[in-house]
Amino acid sequence: MTEMLIILFSAILVNNFVLSQFLGICPFLGVSKNLKTAMGMSTAVIFVLVLASALTWPIYFYLLAPLGMGYLQTIIFILVIAALVQIIETFLKKSIPALYRALGIYLPLITTNCAVLGVTIMNIDESYNFLESVINALGAGLGFMLALFLFAGVRSRVDKADIPKSLRGLPITLIAASLVSISFFGFKGLIERIFGQ
Repeated sequence: MTEMLIILFSAILVNNFVLSQFLGICPFLGVSKNLKTAMGMSTAVIFVLVLASALTWPIYFYLLAPLGMGYLQTIIFILVIAALVQIIETFLKKSIPALYRALGIYLPLITTNCAVLGVTIMNIDESYNFLESVINALGAGLGFMLALFLFAGVRSRVDKADIPKSLRGLPITLIAASLVSISFFGFKGLIERIFGQ
């Protein structure tokens, strides 16, 4: 149980794939302007991450590895992720059209979100078992949500601030993102202290 908690909290705080590993920056920067769309995108990413991890782990260990076709892992994982995103997109379009319109281009971008692919491949590289893979994916998704919410709050404050003309727009957004990223490095010692790892 302690091992599962370490994986979960490490994925959320220490190994946050947006702020520590810089994966998934496109939706992070694009959707963080509005808290409602940030919530919708985070939920969709969590759903895709957990399902993709739950599907890719058995595909790798019961199909690709035994047949000596591990080299196809990236292609197969991308196909699984693309299929999941299509299902989510269809569901949102029919069930929650307002959220579907608000997410716009960023919903299909989950397919190309390197963070989703990165987490599924990391599960294999770290030799996680099935449950550990799902816990890691859930933690990664929750970490994405936390990063998105924190950054949406920071951006709302930055948008109201008097910024020099040369820093307005993308430059101040990237500076703010780097400062939020630096704050997450302090969690490494916290996890080690709590769990003694």
